[in-house]
Amino acid sequence: MRLATVSAGGENICAAVLNDDRLLNLSKAAHHLTHPAAEALKANSMLNLIAGPPETLDIARSLVVDAEAGVLDASILPEGAELLAPIPNIRKNVLCVGRNYAEHITEGDRAQKQQVGVTEYPVFFTKPPTSIVGPGGDVLTFPSVSKQTDYEVELAVIIGTPGRNIAKADTMKHVFGYTILNDISVRDVQRRHGGQNFKGKAFDGSCPMGPWIVTADAIDDPHALPISLTVNGEIRQNGNTADMIFDIKTLIASLSEGMTLEPGDIIATGTPAGVGYAMDPPSFLKDGDTVVCNISGIGTLTNSVRAV
Repeated sequence: MRLATVSAGGENICAAVLNDDRLLNLSKAAHHLTHPAAEALKANSMLNLIAGPPETLDIARSLVVDAEAGVLDASILPEGAELLAPIPNIRKNVLCVGRNYAEHITEGDRAQKQQVGVTEYPVFFTKPPTSIVGPGGDVLTFPSVSKQTDYEVELAVIIGTPGRNIAKADTMKHVFGYTILNDISVRDVQRRHGGQNFKGKAFDGSCPMGPWIVTADAIDDPHALPISLTVNGEIRQNGNTADMIFDIKTLIASLSEGMTLEPGDIIATGTPAGVGYAMDPPSFLKDGDTVVCNISGIGTLTNSVRAV
């Protein structure tokens, strides 16, 4: 099932995406239901849906079946609804993983003339809520601050069930679904601050995400997904999530050590090779560029670059 947040009629609506790409207003479709789990749908919030009891998704699936059969026509949103980031207002920073594809590590070490290689443990950093932008939104560049804005297509994991110190064998039970994330990175600012990632990854508009969340049951193997990115139609990144060094189980187990993961938490799992700063010569994003991210089984995320 594909779940989206859309803007229509001046309000944000949590919707299911039907097979023909029509959008089902889940709150409206569930308004007559009395099952307690339906309250998470009536709240009209992706975070409430994710945090709802297990039966919530079952109810949503049954509503989708009814809509596909033409039973819920009155709950179909009119054409022109705008896709937003699946979780427009996240409760905490996006949790990100660095250096998780071997070829990306190699190209980075070569470009920076250093030898770090594969780390023993995952490398983590975060992106703030103000960095979030939805499908079709603008990736912002700030020429007065930097001219080295780069891209990184990533598979993002959405946590559904809370937990701390999660055993590796149990980690996938905590996954609600998956989406696409573009970890926009300002390279010289990254290095300006001692090589740590946060500031150079935290600019406004530096976290395009979407177009929707695909629930975990719809992805047979999240470690077998072709993943790619183009800039103005030119292929830049072309990899597969099978090439992750630290798999999703390892990332969730490691992150949850001593730290509670909550429903709606987002984990960006790293990027394959092909980033702009490692090209010869380097090629960074500029005003007017169009960036398209694609992950098989999830969809396509398209954003334009705008200088401010």
